[in-house]
Amino acid sequence: MRALILAAGRGTRLEPLTETQPKVMLPLAGKPLLQHVIEAVREAGIRDITLVVGYMGGDIKAHFGDGSELGVRLSYAEQKQRLGTAHAIAQVKFNEDFLVLNGDTVPSPRDIALLLREHRGTATMGLRRVEDPRGYGVVTLGTGSRVERIVEKPAHPESNLINAGIYVFSPEVYEAIERTPLSPRGEYEITTTLELLLDRGIRGVLLRGRWLDIGTPWHYLEANRALLEELPHRIAGEVEGRVSIKGKVYLEEGAVIRSGSYIEGPVYIGRDSTIGPNTYLRGCTYVGRRCRVGNAVEVKNSIIMDSTHISHLSYVGDSIVGRNCNFGAGAKVGNLRLDGTSVKMRIRGELVDTGKRKLGAVVGDGVKLGLNVMINAGRKIGSCSRIGPGVVVYRDVPRDSFLLLKQELEFREVRG
Repeated sequence: MRALILAAGRGTRLEPLTETQPKVMLPLAGKPLLQHVIEAVREAGIRDITLVVGYMGGDIKAHFGDGSELGVRLSYAEQKQRLGTAHAIAQVKFNEDFLVLNGDTVPSPRDIALLLREHRGTATMGLRRVEDPRGYGVVTLGTGSRVERIVEKPAHPESNLINAGIYVFSPEVYEAIERTPLSPRGEYEITTTLELLLDRGIRGVLLRGRWLDIGTPWHYLEANRALLEELPHRIAGEVEGRVSIKGKVYLEEGAVIRSGSYIEGPVYIGRDSTIGPNTYLRGCTYVGRRCRVGNAVEVKNSIIMDSTHISHLSYVGDSIVGRNCNFGAGAKVGNLRLDGTSVKMRIRGELVDTGKRKLGAVVGDGVKLGLNVMINAGRKIGSCSRIGPGVVVYRDVPRDSFLLLKQELEFREVRG
């Protein structure tokens, strides 16, 4: 059997991170998100994988090549127009049953293998139980694990079973895709195709292992936490004297933790990064490669991407910071509202309640912060922006912006 991984989308809900890189290439525990998906498919026993690429597809091809370094055989198909998941699947025509996964959802290899074993007929879909199914495709099962109904994002769900975005199809699915109408969003969606196949019988299989859906910034942080907790304790870099390490730390080659630093795992520190002196890294923090996290800096439950410097007297909590950023001395990110309510964040222009009591900022690639910049909880700063000294960021900042704080000075003569 072969696998098809859908990796063409931009991931607008994760902007500004995806303004400059594909969603599936965002880092998770030292690897691109897509690599975790590929490795899960490989461990489930499938080696022939086709990636459907689109947005910044050249970056994906350049990174993975033919897949030989991962022990798989990769081929590529391009979705030139992003017209939905059904349209993406139709870019490749298989003559045998095949597995389909979303490139932004990390399943467990055991669940993939279960789905393959349980596949019958035209279509088999993976299902998950979640506490709040309103943001997903909600599935109603009948007798014999037969799917009776699929309703997208219902206000009043009939069950807590959702579509996990993992399928096994026979080639018969292509005929149903050809009959699939445009959705109200102007896309050919695979959930619509599945509704056309209900009369032929779709088998639903409940998945119980790890399932990480990287849909929003807070989901991204949750996935980071889950994968960091799975990593072993490994010290391949240098740890100077008078460093305290509690819990698991994954320290890559060439990385250094300098004196006076306190590290609470799980923490990942990438190759050639420097931590300290006197740095406090708290649990579930990921630091990429060639980073600098320096004197009197505290970072908690955050993702710091490659080549970013946070060097002096700063605090970053529950945040995501892109590549090649620089935080001036005293720059701080708030992660808690004064009124104690959950943090709100704008997603695709709409203010969304994240349900998180603590959530910091999302900072795009190439952002520079001046001295003593303060960023309020739930704010976004677009890529390549510049924020001048002393600015308090109360609102989202579009990409390529330059914010300066103007002040009025009054000079008076000093008389002795």
